[in-house]
Amino acid sequence: MADPLVVSAALTVPANELHFTSVRASGPGGQNVNKVSSKVELRFNFERSKVLGDEMKTRLRLLARGRLDAEGQIMIASQLTRDRQRNLEDARQKLVELLVAAARRPKRRRPTKPSRGAKETRLREKRHISDRKRNRGSRTESE
Repeated sequence: MADPLVVSAALTVPANELHFTSVRASGPGGQNVNKVSSKVELRFNFERSKVLGDEMKTRLRLLARGRLDAEGQIMIASQLTRDRQRNLEDARQKLVELLVAAARRPKRRRPTKPSRGAKETRLREKRHISDRKRNRGSRTESE
C-alpha cells in the first residue's frame, strides 16, 4: 500500500503511518474462504502521527474508543467482499470518515434563557391543567 490517505485538501496521512494485514475472512465464500486471506485489518497509530494536531487526537480518541487495540492503535477491519483490494479500499474509506468526523470542531453551546412570553405561556398552561384536575371530583349528588 504505497498510496497516502487523502482525507481533505488540508490533511493527508502518509502511507508509512498506515499498516494493513490480510487474514482469512469468516462467512460465505465456499472453498475460497479456506484458501484466500481476503479480510483486511488496517491499523493507524494516531498517537505517533505527525500530521494530526493534539486537539484532533483528543477528539479521535473519543470517537474511536471502540476500535482501539491493545497498543492504542485504531484498528479497522473489513470483510465486505471476497476481494482483498476492495476490502482495503473499504477500510481506508472508513478511516477517512472517522478522520473527517474528528476534524470537525464541535459547536460551542451558548446557554439561553426562556423568553418572558414563554414563561407566561408555560405557567398559564400549568394553571389550566391544575384547574381541570381540581374540577374532576367536584360533582354534586344531584347529577
